Amino acid sequence: MTDIDQFLDKLWLQQGVSQHTLSAYRSDLQHFQSWLEKQSRSLMQASSEDIVTYLGVRRERGLKARSQARLLSSLRKYYGYLLRTEQRTDDPTAHLNSPKLPASLPKSISEQEVSDLLQAPTTNAPLGLRDKAMLELLYATGLRVSELVALKLSEVSLRQGVVRVVGKGNKERLVPMGEEALHWLEQYLRYGRPELMTASTDVVFLSQRGQQMTRQTFWHRIRRYALQAGLPESISPHRLRHAFATHLLNHGADLRALQMLLGHADIATTQIYTQVAKARLKQLHETHHPRG
Repeated sequence: MTDIDQFLDKLWLQQGVSQHTLSAYRSDLQHFQSWLEKQSRSLMQASSEDIVTYLGVRRERGLKARSQARLLSSLRKYYGYLLRTEQRTDDPTAHLNSPKLPASLPKSISEQEVSDLLQAPTTNAPLGLRDKAMLELLYATGLRVSELVALKLSEVSLRQGVVRVVGKGNKERLVPMGEEALHWLEQYLRYGRPELMTASTDVVFLSQRGQQMTRQTFWHRIRRYALQAGLPESISPHRLRHAFATHLLNHGADLRALQMLLGHADIATTQIYTQVAKARLKQLHETHHPRG
């Protein structure tokens, strides 16, 4: 087993990193290793100067800032691991700055596309009813997918129509779910969830085996419904969260209220959605105004 393999195995075991991310790390490290070997050096011996030179070579080849940042992230993980396991006494990435990335707007989807997606599940079976409730709740509340799949019965108030969410940094927030999401959640809890239960559990949304769903499973379910509805397969739980935020702003929501609903610690994180809303308004103006 190579040093890279050992590092990736440890990363997977300790942090549960996805296969996609592991593949990206492997590619970055192997390409850097190949370049170092041509300089008669090894990955284990690489210095800060080696990394800076390699980044320069990649820049001359036309690689974008985002690819450079990903490489540096891979190297930081790898050399941090070598430092912790005492295979090196220094970290050659410690004083290197990541390249500045251009601000990117979150990708959203239109209200019609959301409507088409929400209509896709067939609700006459427990799994379809569960998926319908999850999609409606996700769009109605803007929950992170990790918050959605971890939601507990004790965190849902059907009488008040709210969910209590424990988000990043163990910060708690109350989010209203709206009539449509409330209706489908009630239907699922009454008719779908009992069919999926195999043992006593407080988790709201159960897998086919009666266990808590994974984020990956729900992502695959959304992708399936997107394709079924004739929508781009790139639609994801995160894009539904973006749609929740963007559509609220488009209909006049207050930025501070949106910050509270999304669970953002910093208002600056929420402000990115004002750019999305402005971009949408500009597009509408160009499309529909007689002198657009």
